[in-house]
Amino acid sequence: MSNILEIKGLKVMYGKSIAIYDVNLSVPEGGIITLVGANGAGKSTTLNACLGVVPVAEGSVSIRGEGVTRMPTADKVKRGLVLAPEGRHLFPYLSVYKNLILGAAQRTDKNAIQEDLEFVFELFPRLKERLKQKAGTLSGGEQQMTAIARAMMADPKLLCLDEPSLGLAPGIIADIGEKIQEINRNKGTSILLVEQNVSLAFSISEYCYMLQVGELVAEGSVSEIRNSDVVRKAYFGG
Repeated sequence: MSNILEIKGLKVMYGKSIAIYDVNLSVPEGGIITLVGANGAGKSTTLNACLGVVPVAEGSVSIRGEGVTRMPTADKVKRGLVLAPEGRHLFPYLSVYKNLILGAAQRTDKNAIQEDLEFVFELFPRLKERLKQKAGTLSGGEQQMTAIARAMMADPKLLCLDEPSLGLAPGIIADIGEKIQEINRNKGTSILLVEQNVSLAFSISEYCYMLQVGELVAEGSVSEIRNSDVVRKAYFGG
């Protein structure tokens, strides 16, 4: 199976401090891959480096074999690399509808945009009921639904999700996990999931990478990683 994303030897500096070092990671076409680690491990930095939000000091990022390391973020989005960021970053004073349409700002295919709008309404029926409501007045779960739906409106080939479970109740987390799987299954969208919540990550992913203090310390199938010593010590105290 070919890879939609290849990260090789990625290094990011914040001033004189190393944020991530020698990160190697790949996402297969149509797969769901997760990157886990404690707060501050470098997970969000890895995503932001891929998108071009933070500069890359060393290493490379490729999308479907094309080198995009220092390509502007907008051009990466056009190639299908889309991020639903940690903290949602909605426009709180705009309606749900306007937030969604902003996700399609770079697209001109009106019929396809309408089809994707219908898809996100099927995925998250609650959003259709709240189209005219200001995004800032939504519940935490509804805001996360809006953030994922907005990212889907950009027509991602690879959807990067940064901590989608953050601050949500357990029942909502389970629902978000199901919706991520539905996006992957029904749209064929590849997923790169960044999570502290290993229960969610392991329940929906096929392959896992683990970061500690900016470096990859483990990778493998979910079953291998779940039973590894490094994960037991980091998350379960064993």
